[in-house]
Amino acid sequence: MTLRLAIITDIHHGPPTQTKRGDAALALTAEFVRFANEQGVDAVLELGDRISDVDPATDHDNMAEVARLLDGLAMPRHHLDGNHDLIHLDRADNARILGHEAGHRIVPLGAWDLVLWQADPATRNDGIRGLALKDDDFTWLADVAKQATRPLLIASHTPVSPHPMTGNFYFENMPQCGAFPQAAAMRRALGEARVPVAAISGHVHWNTLAADDGITYLTQQSLTESFTTSGEPAGAWGVITLGDDIRWQVFGLDPFEARFAPAATRWKPVMQWPREAHAADSERVAS
Repeated sequence: MTLRLAIITDIHHGPPTQTKRGDAALALTAEFVRFANEQGVDAVLELGDRISDVDPATDHDNMAEVARLLDGLAMPRHHLDGNHDLIHLDRADNARILGHEAGHRIVPLGAWDLVLWQADPATRNDGIRGLALKDDDFTWLADVAKQATRPLLIASHTPVSPHPMTGNFYFENMPQCGAFPQAAAMRRALGEARVPVAAISGHVHWNTLAADDGITYLTQQSLTESFTTSGEPAGAWGVITLGDDIRWQVFGLDPFEARFAPAATRWKPVMQWPREAHAADSERVAS
């Protein structure tokens, strides 16, 4: 039996900032709610950054406006907090406004386990802009992968995908803000799973698909991003269908579609070339 989830991320309700069309967020969120209800999906997954942060009072009011719209969903919904959600509000504030629990959790959905990985997205405080992944967050997800007995769909706000940032408006020149510094180590830990695994995230404001060691990593476009859509809000939301294969379709002005078969086996380790071969190649390039 297949399972269908509707996915929305990076709503960014609030004032327009850079290429985020926060002025369109509420109308587009209402359209998403109508879409999900009409489609009759099994659940909704919201990946964080519901607001663009301004100040505590404004953030509270904007978050409450988004929550009121999402309350119109006829099916269960699952939330993650994004970095903008946690500038002036804490996790308890977000959970109280949304009426949903926060933190890491595993939700059984049909034959799959939905893994909600609420890794702390706080920036470092050493004068360098970037993301920091706490040891406890790393260990929690690594343990989940190692102990898994059912297929996993891992959802997070910030990706650990190996996709490059070339061309990304926000992150090409600041890749340390687009992924955790331990992303490669996290992917190796996920490779310890002996069940099918896929991962989906938001944060980077574009649609991507990348694979590493038999695990497929997806990132979904922001609802209100405009850098790929000539200044118009993308109006992006997705539907992912989980079964023997996975089908993912993103709607809106920046559409994307993919189909792949998640495997319980991992890839053969990459080939290690003899040092002599590297030297010979270098000599040929030099000549």
